Amino acid sequence: MDEIKKWKNVCKAKKITETLNKRHFKASYVETLEEAKEKLISMIEEGSSVAIGGSTTLSQMGMVDVLRNGNYKFFDRYQNLPFDPDIVEIHRKSLTADYLITGTNAITENGELVNTDCTGNRVAPMIFGPKNVIIVAGINKIVENIDAALKRIREIAPMNSKRIKHETPCVETGFCVDCDCKKRICNFTTIIHNGIKFEGRIKIIIIADELGY
Repeated sequence: MDEIKKWKNVCKAKKITETLNKRHFKASYVETLEEAKEKLISMIEEGSSVAIGGSTTLSQMGMVDVLRNGNYKFFDRYQNLPFDPDIVEIHRKSLTADYLITGTNAITENGELVNTDCTGNRVAPMIFGPKNVIIVAGINKIVENIDAALKRIREIAPMNSKRIKHETPCVETGFCVDCDCKKRICNFTTIIHNGIKFEGRIKIIIIADELGY
């Protein structure tokens, strides 16, 4: 990466980390994906139960393979299970996990976390359930405000639909059309304004690089 761009990314990561901490989240920043992976693993006690929310950034880290290594009780939503009810049951059990690790769709410059889900299995435990939530996000997730966050979510929705192979109109058009179909992925939208209710529960690792969607 160009050194000047890297410097700018670090400055941006430092600034949003400071803002998030003022919002009563427990935030820190790292410079690379590999550093984020090492930090994330160090934050999860071996033997703990762990759930994972859909995240391209975590996929880039290879976190599913890490959690399958036998050192954790992993609520593995990525198993090749035959029926949707089996996956839904894993989602339900995930609400009781010691740790949820996930990404986020957007972080406002004011330090709000904005997310949209298909099933709600990511946004629900972010709000309540697991004892600890660890969010990993690249600086490309930072947007000006909530309106910009919602705009960003609409723009990335077609890519996420295509990634998870949902049969939605946006997979054909490449643009959100606010569809009304069973496979729609934009069903539940949440805004986490701060971490004050359970201070320290939501931990955020900001990566000074552009990652995920």
